[in-house]
Amino acid sequence: MGTVVPRPRKNGTVAYLAKISITRDGVIVHRENKTFDRKQAAAAWIAKREGELDEPGAIERAKAVDVTLGDGIDKYVSSSLKAIGRTKAQVLETIKTFPIAQKAAEKVESQDIVDLGEALLKGGRKPQTVGNYISHLAAVFAVARPAWKIPLNYQAIEDAQVVMKRLGYIKKSAERDRRPTLDEIDRIMEFYADREQRRPDMAPMNHIVAFAIFSTRRQDEIARIRWTDFDEAGKRVLVRDMKNPGEKVGNDVWCDLPQPAIDIIKAMPRVRDEIFPYNAASMSASFTRACKLLTIDDLNFHDLRHDGVSRLFEMGAGIPQAAAVSGHRSWSSLKRYSHIRQSGDKYADWKWLAEVTKPAKAGSRPISKRTKQARGLPLD
Repeated sequence: MGTVVPRPRKNGTVAYLAKISITRDGVIVHRENKTFDRKQAAAAWIAKREGELDEPGAIERAKAVDVTLGDGIDKYVSSSLKAIGRTKAQVLETIKTFPIAQKAAEKVESQDIVDLGEALLKGGRKPQTVGNYISHLAAVFAVARPAWKIPLNYQAIEDAQVVMKRLGYIKKSAERDRRPTLDEIDRIMEFYADREQRRPDMAPMNHIVAFAIFSTRRQDEIARIRWTDFDEAGKRVLVRDMKNPGEKVGNDVWCDLPQPAIDIIKAMPRVRDEIFPYNAASMSASFTRACKLLTIDDLNFHDLRHDGVSRLFEMGAGIPQAAAVSGHRSWSSLKRYSHIRQSGDKYADWKWLAEVTKPAKAGSRPISKRTKQARGLPLD
């Protein structure tokens, strides 16, 4: 079924993109497009071209000649044995909405990729974000030709990255150094303690916040930890699908647990397979809302991990010891903490530690049906 999409041009005129998408057994087997100055001409081309593609073997012949970058992206997504992360999938889908995706793969040049970077910037994205977009697109270029004979030139994207770095179109993400003060953490804990008294079925955010600090775990990692992943005798936990630049899914890593983190786990009621059976996105959203209500500026859930790693160095840990807890594969990632001078344990006399390590009572923390639905938990 063909469609006509109007496309504004820089000179103020409108072009009409005629798009054809043919599906067989629920699977898209061919895409084709062409730009026209008039809508009527675009519609006429669709009717003519669809008739031609109905002929036996026409699609196969067309695919051999006119494979687009968008086709390469689709092939990459559908063929990858690794589960593609949500962010990467969204980025690649967004790139498909730009004109470059409609261009024949063999004709995509470095200038086209630079133009894409410029368009992303003009669309309000920061250079760090543009860098992520181009990095994800580079993964498609890297495998398209050797894997599926899709003629994407990897040299073109390498050249484009050099140009965009020089022009400032792309940058590495700036390293955050925001840490919560002890006063800020106390206010957050007080806020959640009050909320929990009034709503005992809510997620135990005090326990989650404290565990994030002492374990240095990310919110999605916290939500995945199972009781079977907890090795109390070995003072460690199996972190499933740990994030790293190369891959995430299947990257299961044993990480050491400081004693406060162990005590928090032991205080949790054993009601599900997961120790913290709550939605990771909800944890982060709840923390952000709490900070907003408390007028705590520029603090997010991930900053708790940074605070936890900093705490280890402040207590005198070296890079190997800190990496064993944080799970950093590359010690170079921890070099920015090496300047921290030993200053003792920030949380040595923290009043809330006793609260979050109290053993849970049997049957505590009832979870309502509505809350279970919101968190994606079983209703039994």
